[in-house]
Amino acid sequence: MASAGNATLMQAAALQNPETYHVVLVCTQWNAEIVESLRSGALEVLNAAGIGRIDTLTVPGAVEIPFAIHTHYRSSQPAQAYIALACVIKGDTPHFDYVCQSITQGITLLNSQLEAPVIFGVLTVNTPQQAHERLGGIHGHKGQEAGHAALQMMALQQQLHPGPKP
Repeated sequence: MASAGNATLMQAAALQNPETYHVVLVCTQWNAEIVESLRSGALEVLNAAGIGRIDTLTVPGAVEIPFAIHTHYRSSQPAQAYIALACVIKGDTPHFDYVCQSITQGITLLNSQLEAPVIFGVLTVNTPQQAHERLGGIHGHKGQEAGHAALQMMALQQQLHPGPKP
């Protein structure tokens, strides 16, 4: 995602009929306070854009996000976009590296398999302070940026594939 002050990312997307769109936020239970702030930022942007339906799924940790998105997409009411929201804070073991690699590969794979964009709203930081700096601090608000990225990707899909939504 972009750093604070990236005016291009924060521009409003030209999404037609946003009230007909469905977006799902997939949030982790780990680092719940930080993830809730990411979720609030994304909701602020999506609500301001007039998105008609926004749902939240909660999963235990970041590794479980791709499964939840894939399973939801295969349901009877798939969304037009998914936003993965998590915060992985580095500890003293290599676990951080495995989790970050897993979530990154999972979301990348979903973006090549699904016909709905999956936005990477995952903070991978060394300290809780670095996470807070990305919740409206010197590095912008990554939850809001994820909301804007979802709007832009849905608008791109609308532009490239006009007609009924998948």
